[in-house]
Amino acid sequence: MGVLLAVAVTVLAADIISKVIVVATLSSRPPVRLLGGLLTLRVDRNPGAAFSIGTSMTIVFTAIALGVIVFILRTSRRIRSVPWAVTLGLLLGGATGNLTDRLLRSPGPLRGYVVDWIQLPHWPVFNVADSAIVCGGILAVLLAARGLPIEGAGPVRAASGPGGDAGSADPGSSGPDGIAGNAAGGGSA
Repeated sequence: MGVLLAVAVTVLAADIISKVIVVATLSSRPPVRLLGGLLTLRVDRNPGAAFSIGTSMTIVFTAIALGVIVFILRTSRRIRSVPWAVTLGLLLGGATGNLTDRLLRSPGPLRGYVVDWIQLPHWPVFNVADSAIVCGGILAVLLAARGLPIEGAGPVRAASGPGGDAGSADPGSSGPDGIAGNAAGGGSA
C-alpha cells in the first residue's frame, strides 16, 4: 500500500500546486501559447466530467469520485503487485485531485468547478489529475489484458482441462504425448 499512497500523494500534490499557481497567475490574462501553439495554458472552470460532458450533473460526478476513492482504498488491502499499486495510485490521486476542486471551489461544496488548464491542439482542456486518471486507466487495461492480478501472482491462465486444470506450472512443458498441458494429457495444445 506504500507505493499506491506515494503515487497518489505525488499526483494530488502536483495537481493542487499546479492549480493554485495557474489560478493565481493566469486567471486575469489571455491564454499563453507555447511551443508554436502546441501547448496552451489557460484557466477553464469545468462543472462537468471529462470533455465538459454533463455540466449540469456536478453532484453526480462528485458521488462517482467518492465511490472510486472508496473502492480503491478498499481494494488496496489486497494489492501485492507494484504495477497495480502504481496504476491505482494514479487513479486515486487523480480522482482525489478533482474531488478536492468539487468540494472546495465555487460555486460551493459538492458543486465546485474543476480547474482545467492544459490545452493541446484538437483536445479539450485538462489538468494533472485528468492526466493521471487517463494514464491509470490505460495501465489498468494493459495489466488486465496481460492477466496480472492485483494480488501479485503471475498471469492468470485460462482453464484448459475438464476439471478446470490450467495445465502444468511450466507453460513450456509437455505431457508424455508431446502435447503441452498437464502430465495426464488433459491439457490442450
